[in-house]
Amino acid sequence: MIDHAAVNVTDVEAAKSFYSKALEPLGYSLAFEQGEFLGFADDAGLSLGVVGRGPVGGAHVAFACGDQATVDAFYEAAMAAGAKDNGPPGIRAHYHENYYAAFVHDADGNNIEAVCQKPQ
Repeated sequence: MIDHAAVNVTDVEAAKSFYSKALEPLGYSLAFEQGEFLGFADDAGLSLGVVGRGPVGGAHVAFACGDQATVDAFYEAAMAAGAKDNGPPGIRAHYHENYYAAFVHDADGNNIEAVCQKPQ
């Protein structure tokens, strides 16, 4: 089981704005900030670090969602916050018949996913 993950970014202030907006539909908010480290948490606690350090890009973080509407809301919020599309919301049958996900890249090329694996 994963307790937390981190993505590396070049511009912490820009990342703070992006992740605050993109993760809000998933129930995450900025919970901790110290220097070049941002900690985002949901009701279960701190689980995503956004860190100003290299190397940047290449990370993949997937957030579990309870329904497809939350995946859609994440994608819309992330795109409005400046994400680059890496796969709009939809079924990814090559994973399995109920894998409904959306993928975006942040400004540094990190792949951020929201996924619902429950039948709807």
